[in-house]
Formats: sequence, structure tokens, C-alpha cells
Amino acid sequence: MQTIIGQKPAASAPSPDGLIKDTSERTFVADVIEASKDVPVLVDFWAPWCGPCKQLTPVLEKVVREAKGAVKLVKINIDENKRIAAQMRIQSIPAVYAFRNGQPVDGFTGALKESDVREFIKRLGGDAGPSPIDELLAIAGEAVTAGDLGTAAQAYAQILQEEPQHPAALAGLARCYLASGDIERAQQALAMVPPEHLTHEAVVAVAAQLKLRELAPSANDLQALRAKVQKEPADHQARFELASALAADAQSEPAIDEFLEIIRRDRNWNEGAARQQLLTLFEAIGAADPIVRNGRRKLSTLLFS
Repeated sequence: MQTIIGQKPAASAPSPDGLIKDTSERTFVADVIEASKDVPVLVDFWAPWCGPCKQLTPVLEKVVREAKGAVKLVKINIDENKRIAAQMRIQSIPAVYAFRNGQPVDGFTGALKESDVREFIKRLGGDAGPSPIDELLAIAGEAVTAGDLGTAAQAYAQILQEEPQHPAALAGLARCYLASGDIERAQQALAMVPPEHLTHEAVVAVAAQLKLRELAPSANDLQALRAKVQKEPADHQARFELASALAADAQSEPAIDEFLEIIRRDRNWNEGAARQQLLTLFEAIGAADPIVRNGRRKLSTLLFS
């Protein structure tokens, strides 16, 4: 039930592991000053009437629990402990101070996002651990690699329930649809990516994969295309169709070789179509992949030799 502003909420029970507790003027020295000599202690200054406090405190509790002892959290109601609030010169809340070795060493005001709270804890030398969303992304990535599209799609859907515009999750969902042959739904998933995230690496890669799939020959008869290229090696259009078909069929290395062969024979053929398509393939695979690094070296050799 949501607390009515102005009504004092019941104090939360201390966590059984001692990581989170409420304190007062009487216990502040033991709970904060002395405790911070062992591990950093975050002090959350809050009040029952403070709306942003209600947003921040659950985030603090969540991240501190996930840090598994790297930090502790102590909460203090400034309405009931005005002397400490005055000593700490608290002027606005929520306010969080980090104590280490008995001294305040860092702090912030306002309701930060979870990612910012995690970064704050990392600056203190504590590992806040991966967020639930990061864990779901890892699960989904492993499932995609294993060919388990159902598990991957479920994980991405869970992320999107929490963050409907999460770019990596939308790209991952599009990738699942694309792998299952549902191009239309893959396009719909990508269309939900906000403009400011269109350059996200995962989004760029899936968009490139879609483009390759859309440009691939409709009659995806690789054997016939190979035979045609073997019979007429100078037929750049046939080789281009073969390379595109290989790319759409996830045969990346042979596709790269065929595009490079067109460039070697005639780099300006069809206004540089082979180079453009090759760059799209590089985006679809991902810049960090060794296949792409090797392909880019070969392309540079051809263009600048």
C-alpha cells in the first residue's frame, strides 16, 4: 500500500544479515562511525513527507543487498533526529552520505537511478554486482548462442516489462524473431527503439542483419548460384547474389570472401555495391568479432594497395 504523504510510515524491519537498519541519535556512533571502520556505510537521510525518498530508499536497499556485504545501509529519519541532520548540514532530502573509517567521504542528494547508485558504490570500492537486467541479458545471450530462442525471448520480454525501451532487449527480441524467420515482427521490435538509442551496438547489428535478409535473393538456391559463379567468374551480379545469399544464411566468412573478390576484380562495380554490402555485413556480425577484423584488413589492403 502506498504511504500517504504526511503520514509516518512504519519503520522497516532491519535485515537479518545486518546490512540494512534504522538508526537514531543514540545509536548513530555505533551504527555508522564504528561500523564504517569495517566496511563503508551509506547513511540515508529521509522523512515521511518526502516523495523522492520513497523512490530512492527501495533502490538503495536493493543495491546494498545485491552488494552482499561490500557496504551497509543505515537510514535516519530527520524529523525524529534533527540534531544529527543539523550537524550534517542536511538542507534537502533525500541525502545520502558515505562513511568510511569513521568519516564522511562522499555523498549525493536526490533520487538517483539504480545504475547511478551502483556506480556510487563502486567508487567506494564496493562491488554492487550485476543488476537483474544485466543478469537477464546474460541469460538471453547464452540462450541465443545455444539456439534456445524461446528462453532468450522470455528473458528479453522480462526486461522490457521493467524498461519498455531498453535498446539491447529490443534488439535481442528482434534478433530472436529474425532467427525464427519472422521478419515483420523483428522490424516491429526495432521500430520501438527510441531515436537516441539507434546507434546502440546491438541495435545497429540487428538492423544490419535485417537489411541483409531483405536484400538477399528470394530464390535462395545457393547451389545454383555457386554453379553460375563457377561457370562465369566475371559475372559480378551473380557473385553479389551469392554473397548476399551466404550472408543471409549466416555463412559470414564465405560471404565476406565473395564480396572481397568482387572488389578485387572491380572495386567500383555498381557504384561500390559490394563494398557497401560488405560493410553492412560487418555491422551485422559486430566490430569485435575476429572475422570482421580480418575482413577489414583484407578490405583495406584491396582499397589502398
